[in-house]
Amino acid sequence: MTATPPPTPAPTPSGSPASSAPSGSAAGPTLSEAVLAGELPAGDMLRLDRQICFSLHAASRAFNGVYRVLLKDLGLTYPQYLVMLVLWERGELPVKRLGEELRLDSGTLSPLLKRLEAAGLVTRQRSTRDERSVGIRLTPEGAALRERALRVPRRIAGATGFGLEELRDLRGTLDRLIDALDRVDLTGRDEDEAGAEAGEPAGESGTGENGTAARTAEGRGCG
Repeated sequence: MTATPPPTPAPTPSGSPASSAPSGSAAGPTLSEAVLAGELPAGDMLRLDRQICFSLHAASRAFNGVYRVLLKDLGLTYPQYLVMLVLWERGELPVKRLGEELRLDSGTLSPLLKRLEAAGLVTRQRSTRDERSVGIRLTPEGAALRERALRVPRRIAGATGFGLEELRDLRGTLDRLIDALDRVDLTGRDEDEAGAEAGEPAGESGTGENGTAARTAEGRGCG
């Protein structure tokens, strides 16, 4: 019996991007690299459906809508719920540390704590060792609320329609995104240089704080 030769691969259309990621990046090219390589028209960068930041914004608003319904019975807003999550997990904390955990400044956190204190769920007390430090802890009522809140994460997970592994993978991806954005140097010139290499006039590349931030977001987070 004569062996059948393997089929000849179909030719790749001229100008089509390679199917495999570049050897230097297992995750594929960055948005800026794709534009410079001609794989993505520069004008497409301004399309709304290309903005990962908008997708995250829309997802956040959708989450808030679901949380608003689920937290109503607990008498909590979503930011208050986050405060309670940290206190249920960590116990008593300095207010400064609580703000660091939640990525909230004192101007945002203080009103939240005042409302929770007025609701009888937390108490604040100035440290006897350091008068500049204020501690926050749960009241017995606040600690007891944890039992009623146990259903919330299950309902949220169900609302997403994702499996357990999908949720873990998504959280891991978002954690990497947060870490990358935290390390962005907004004073760097790498995006401006990329624009110059693409033939973009220097005066339109977005110098200064707003221009650099916008281009950095597009190149690293919003494409």
